[in-house]
Amino acid sequence: MAKFAVSLKARLILQSHGRLLLLKQTKPNGGNYSLVGGTIERREYAARTLIRESWEEAGIRLDKKDLELVHVLHKRSKSEHRIVLYFRAYHYKGSPESRELEKFENVEWWPLKELPPNLTGTVRHVLKAYNAGQLYSEMEK
Repeated sequence: MAKFAVSLKARLILQSHGRLLLLKQTKPNGGNYSLVGGTIERREYAARTLIRESWEEAGIRLDKKDLELVHVLHKRSKSEHRIVLYFRAYHYKGSPESRELEKFENVEWWPLKELPPNLTGTVRHVLKAYNAGQLYSEMEK
């Protein structure tokens, strides 16, 4: 039986007043727009990861009761399978700002109907599936 790596990630779909919160990556990290989130650490559950990453990356506080699982992405490449859990939140505390300047140059709100052209392909794929009401989708890396 072939062995391959599996990674688990959690991402946040944070909406407010018809806008979506996005992180603008620095040029060395791709220069694209992405969602808040990251790798689920060994002793964490997905909701805890999002609460931690939201503070570390964007300076906002989330409450577990405000998180709702809305999409699961299974992404695979020749070397790994990646499972990404996407949670929606409408409530948060704080004022979004980039706190990891080596990774993200800015945190920006974008109108849901006018998302940036350099949104990552993965985020574009997930938002399309999410908006179509799909709980699960797949893609090749």
